[in-house]
Amino acid sequence: MLPPRAPEAPAPGTLVGSHYDHCFGCGPQHPAGLRMTVVAGEGLDVTAEFTVGPGHQGGPGLAHGGLLTTAMDETLGSLNWLLHSAAVTGRLETDFVRPVPVDSVLHIRARITGVHGRKIYSAAEGRIGGPDGPVAIRAQALFIQVKLEHFTQHGRPEDIKKALDDPDLFKRARAFEVNP
Repeated sequence: MLPPRAPEAPAPGTLVGSHYDHCFGCGPQHPAGLRMTVVAGEGLDVTAEFTVGPGHQGGPGLAHGGLLTTAMDETLGSLNWLLHSAAVTGRLETDFVRPVPVDSVLHIRARITGVHGRKIYSAAEGRIGGPDGPVAIRAQALFIQVKLEHFTQHGRPEDIKKALDDPDLFKRARAFEVNP
């Protein structure tokens, strides 16, 4: 049985936004980041897009598998907003179905599949050529809910201080709500 969507969760159809400006996956200030966009779905689901650029190559003209896995991890991690819970990746299993060419957009759909105690189970698939295009990648993940101390005790001190000194209280709280 799935838990209800949290009352504080982003409204369906709204941009989830970056949890931390310098996040490699979603941060707008990360110079080499993926700059993904994630939109809250109706239930315990989200959609995301990632445009594969020339700097994301593994093989010539093809996306690097590690970057595709990062895009899946970022999307799956954003699901935790729907539960209004801070959580980190415990396990991520990825299946590569077909190559993803440079300049293509990866359309990702992710959903929470179960919750048991502090464990959040989720799944996603990424398609190319449109949201209904052929599947290129699938992933299943286990996220573990953590307390704020997980980040404040283990992160680099100067980054923690910079996030906590931000005058925008909402942004300060968000900096640690999703796996950075």
